[in-house]
Amino acid sequence: MASFNKVVLVGNVTRDPELRYIASGTAVTDIGLAVNDRRKTATGEWVEETTFVDVTLWGRTAEVAGEYVTKGSPLLVEGRLKLDTWEKDGKKNSKLRVVCERMQLLGGRGEGGRGGSGGAKPRGAGRTSGGDHENDQAPVYDHGPDEPVGSVGGDDDIPF
Repeated sequence: MASFNKVVLVGNVTRDPELRYIASGTAVTDIGLAVNDRRKTATGEWVEETTFVDVTLWGRTAEVAGEYVTKGSPLLVEGRLKLDTWEKDGKKNSKLRVVCERMQLLGGRGEGGRGGSGGAKPRGAGRTSGGDHENDQAPVYDHGPDEPVGSVGGDDDIPF
C-alpha cells in the first residue's frame, strides 16, 4: 500500500531559534510553531484553539531561520511528520514532530523578523527550500510596515 507524509503549517514562532552545528558541519535548529484554529461550537460560540508543534530545520533552511526568524514571526512550514521514540527510566516515550523541507517567511520587515523597514524588495533569503526546488518559485517580496501587501513597485511592474 502506498503512503504519503506531507504537512503544511502556517503559524507563529514560539521561541527564538538556537542555531547549532552537528559534527559533520550541518546546521540544525528546532523551533516551536503555534497554529491557531477558530471554529463555531454547536451553541454558536466561537472557540479558538492553539496547537503547538515542534519543527526541526536542517542545512541552509536552519541558517536562514537563525538569521531572520524570531519569536512571534509568522511562518509557513512544509515538511513531513517524524515520530521520535526513546526510553527513560524504563518508561517508553514518544513525540511527534515536523521535519521541515521548505519554509517561507510570511511577515514583511518589522513584523516579528530581524530585518529593518524598507520598500518592497525581492528577498532570496526569505524563501528557502530543501532539495533541488530552490529556483522553482516566484520571488518573495518584503513590504515595509506602511506599505500595502499587494504593492510590489510602480506601474511598470504590472504585466498588462
